[in-house]
Amino acid sequence: MKELDLAKAVEQRRTFAIISHPDAGKTTLTEKLLLYGGAIQEAGAVKARRAQKRATSDWMELEKQRGISITSTVLQFDYRNIRLNLLDTPGHQDFSEDTYRTLAAADNAVMLEDAGKGLETQTRKLFEVCQMRGLPIFTFINKMDRPSRDPLELMDEIETELGLKPYPVNWPIGSGERFTALFDRRTQEFHFFERVSGGRLKVQDTVIKLGDPQIEELIDKDLYYQFKEELELLDGLMPNLDLKQVHSGKQTPVFFGSAMTNFGVELFLNAFLEYSLPPMPHESTAGLIPPEHPEFTGFVFKLQANMDPRHRDRVAFVRICSGKFEKDMVVNHARLNRPIRLSYPQKLFAQERISIDEAYPGDVIGLNNPGIFTIGDTIYTGPKLRYAGIPSFSPELFAYLKNPNPSKFKQFQKGVAELREEGAVQIMYSIDDSKRDPIVAAVGQLQFEVLQYRLESEYNVETRLEMLPYTLARWVENGWKALENIPSLFNTLVVKDIQDRPVLLFKNEWTLQQFAASNPKIKLSKIAPISDLGPELGDGQ
Repeated sequence: MKELDLAKAVEQRRTFAIISHPDAGKTTLTEKLLLYGGAIQEAGAVKARRAQKRATSDWMELEKQRGISITSTVLQFDYRNIRLNLLDTPGHQDFSEDTYRTLAAADNAVMLEDAGKGLETQTRKLFEVCQMRGLPIFTFINKMDRPSRDPLELMDEIETELGLKPYPVNWPIGSGERFTALFDRRTQEFHFFERVSGGRLKVQDTVIKLGDPQIEELIDKDLYYQFKEELELLDGLMPNLDLKQVHSGKQTPVFFGSAMTNFGVELFLNAFLEYSLPPMPHESTAGLIPPEHPEFTGFVFKLQANMDPRHRDRVAFVRICSGKFEKDMVVNHARLNRPIRLSYPQKLFAQERISIDEAYPGDVIGLNNPGIFTIGDTIYTGPKLRYAGIPSFSPELFAYLKNPNPSKFKQFQKGVAELREEGAVQIMYSIDDSKRDPIVAAVGQLQFEVLQYRLESEYNVETRLEMLPYTLARWVENGWKALENIPSLFNTLVVKDIQDRPVLLFKNEWTLQQFAASNPKIKLSKIAPISDLGPELGDGQ
């Protein structure tokens, strides 16, 4: 894109994340969006065979071995003169916290469902985060080329379980082997797709208007009559599409298709550009900051160490909220309260980096991080401001992380510090000074495996875990004073987080309830406290 004025640049951007349960086909859909967006010429398979190209969005060696997405990456591409920033999130349930952080940087969410399974646990959890943030949600019901549940039943499930009003933008004709076409309700046209092996290349579709006599020759009679009945129901009973309701997260446009065979991907992409929100204002200590605000502002939502093992680098992912970013610009770091120069900005496309000279609201840039950024940091020019921090959620697994080789102490400390900074796991410490080993806390077992794998492969440190018998963490909102007069705690461990705040670890829900009943004055939180947006600290500019 050529240099643009700020308002035009904002209008031409869409920033979104895909949320789904593991195995719903998220990485496959991501690849196909890149394929249709012209960012890649051939789609890769997630579990790559020798003859197939690896999935672009999965770059870590462990991801390649297992065929899953473990980290969030950023994929930027242009489609029909719109710049799309796709925040690709982990596809494994153990990595939901990384997904929560990524959703803080998105303006829209695409909810991906498996047509045979409908709503699943992880999708529901991530939907709640989207709802907390008021994000518009676009639903893509995937895998229609396999045996599927009744589409009307899937619509009903979205409405009854999530409280979202569904509006089917397109409608499937058949499912499984009989998945024949999609009917686009916007244009009143059928799209018949040519089946291609593996869906590695774009598919050709034949478009025929509703009412054309040849329709009855192309669709089996029973499917055609079923379609006519369903269309009558949709037109008669479903409320009309209301973009105000969509943008406030109350109505969801629904699309059917098959990412694997490319059926419906382009139809979805075209409608998404039309219905989705451009970059939106963000709340700060200085009030609501619109993207057209002339001063540059942004926040760090993700850190990643060693994306390129050859260079031992650390990258901070920054979501630009307002103004224009320019290479070598000097910005203020809100937390450190000092100026910094942004010298090596990069556009990120999975593992590939391209040096950039400018970027606009909605874009995500990668900045070299020599240890000065943490998740939630604000950078800005002009009057001082700070965006709300990004919360940490309650982990469910806890373990002492042991370094059995004292000669590797420095590497161990460095590795733990860097991986903590990027949010790979949460780190806590015992309040007993004789216990120096960090307590690692995670949502799932896979996070521990990745932590140990990366410590060994990137820092040359072998570690072992000593599991702790706790399943819940709660931050004490009133601070250490609140715990001064508490008698000995049963089945509960008091620890401190990296900011020296008290955290209680409970063995189970029952011990948590017992504690709450015995200590009603102590306020506990599932989420780590974040700085509020009250009066700004510091120089009062």
